[in-house]
Amino acid sequence: MEKLDLEVYKNKAEIIRQTVAQVVKDFAMFGMEIIFSGNTEFAYQEMFIQLSNQVQHLLEYDSGKLSALLYQIDINEAHILESVAQHPEHSNVDIITELIIHRELKKVLFRNFYKNQKSGL
Repeated sequence: MEKLDLEVYKNKAEIIRQTVAQVVKDFAMFGMEIIFSGNTEFAYQEMFIQLSNQVQHLLEYDSGKLSALLYQIDINEAHILESVAQHPEHSNVDIITELIIHRELKKVLFRNFYKNQKSGL
């Protein structure tokens, strides 16, 4: 990813919208609704609150669904355990929520990077 063109980051609002759309899509696959106000300035806070509530619920009541969701998003158990060990001051819910948001952002950035590579050929 070192060669990532800075053009990808020029329109940060669009990257935020794409990331939120990816989160909404992945959670909808499991029957969970995530709502975005459209305000990109507060998107992270909006997503964090909603996702942490969903993760908390799944940890308590449906760990199988949480595992399937994390598999869909591409977050493995080893990554979670490593993050928990590195950040013992944070709750498991907060760590998993943060990992989800970061992974969804990476998906968007990679997608945009490869789309730009293809259009440049």
